[in-house]
Amino acid sequence: MTDIEAVELHVRGSLVRLRRRVPFFGTLALYARFIPTTTIPTAATDGRDVFYNPEFFAALPSAQIDGVIVHEVLHAALDHVYRRATRDPQRWNQAADIVVNGLIVGNGLELPDGGLRDAGLEHLSVEEVYTVLVRDNREMAAAEPDLLDVRPAGAPGDGDRDGSSDVDGADRASRSGRDRRQARRWAAAIDRATTVARGRDAGTLPAGIERAFDLADRPKLDWRTMLWRFLTRMPTDFAGFDRRQIYRGLYLETLESVGVVVAIAIDTSGSIGDAELAVFRVELDALLRAYPSTRALLVYADAEAHGPYPIEPGDELPPPVGGGGTDFRPFFALLADEGFIDERTVAVYLTDGFGSFPDEPPDIEVLWVVTPGGLDDERFPFGTVVRMVE
Repeated sequence: MTDIEAVELHVRGSLVRLRRRVPFFGTLALYARFIPTTTIPTAATDGRDVFYNPEFFAALPSAQIDGVIVHEVLHAALDHVYRRATRDPQRWNQAADIVVNGLIVGNGLELPDGGLRDAGLEHLSVEEVYTVLVRDNREMAAAEPDLLDVRPAGAPGDGDRDGSSDVDGADRASRSGRDRRQARRWAAAIDRATTVARGRDAGTLPAGIERAFDLADRPKLDWRTMLWRFLTRMPTDFAGFDRRQIYRGLYLETLESVGVVVAIAIDTSGSIGDAELAVFRVELDALLRAYPSTRALLVYADAEAHGPYPIEPGDELPPPVGGGGTDFRPFFALLADEGFIDERTVAVYLTDGFGSFPDEPPDIEVLWVVTPGGLDDERFPFGTVVRMVE
C-alpha cells in the first residue's frame, strides 16, 4: 500500500521546484488544494481543487509529478470546467488537454506518456480547438477525463459545501451556478502569479501564458457582437424626436443610420466550410434587415476576386467561385477599381488568414473574421481581428 504521507511530501517538493523553475506556475499552484483520493485513477480538478491518486503519483518521477500538477492547476485557473457550458464533455476535455499540454511542454516541463498533443492547435484557445476537433471529426487518443462536474466521493468541501456539485446543466450554460468567490480567488492568483513572474524573470511571462490567459488587453467581444458594432455607424445627428413627449421630459430620438457600403469577401480557397458560412450568413442577414440603408456587396476570393455581387436581406448567396490559393490583394484592388475606397465603405473578410497581404493597408476599415485554427492575431498587418468560435 502506498505511503500517502510520503506522496504528500513529493507534492510539496514539486511546489517548491515549480516556484524556483517557473514562478508563474508555482505561484498559481499555491492557490490550489491538493487532495489525495483513490476514487480517481490519475489526477483531476473540479475547477477549485486538484485531486490525485497517491499510487499514480508514487509511480511517477519527480519531473512528471511537476507536469501533472501544472496540468491540473492550469485547467482550474483557465476556468476549463465552467467554460465547457453545454459542449460535449469528452471533446471539450480533449481540447483543454491540448491547450494546457502545449503550455507545459513549451515551458520545458515533462508529462507522463500518453498526454494529448497537437502542435498545430495548442496555440489556440480551448474554444477554438474544440471547434476544430468537432468540425473535422478528428480521432484523438482516449484519455482519462480530468475535468470533474462532481467532486470525488469523500473529498472535503470548503466549509460552505458538502463535496457534491451544485452546478446542473442549466446553470452551466448560464454560469449562474458559478462559485463567485472561487472565481475571484483564481483571478487574484493570476494577478499574483503575473506579478511574481515579471518581477523574477526579467519582466517576462512563460511562453504562451499571455495569450492563454488573455493578458494582452485584447478585445473580448464575441465575433457576432463585433460584426454588428463594426457594420453599424452611430448617427452624426438626430433627424428628429417625438416632440409630443417633451412635456414628460422624454426625448425619443429617431436614430438614422449613416449609409454604409459593406464589402464582404469570403475566402473560397478551401478555408471556409459550410458550417462557418451558414452561421456568418445568418448574422449578416439579420444585420441587413435591421439596417436597411446598408448596402452589401459580396466577393468570393481565392487567388483572384470574383464579383462583386449585390446582396439583399433574404437573398440566396450566389454559388461560390474559387478553389485556388489565397491572395488578399485582388479583393482590395477590386474595391479600388470599383470606386469603393472611401469613408463610407467597410470591408469584412471571412478567412483563415493564410495568404498574401497588400504591401500597403487600404484606406478603409477592415474586419478580419478568422475561422478556428487561423493565423495568429498579431500576424495580420492591418485591420481588426475577431475569432469565429462557438
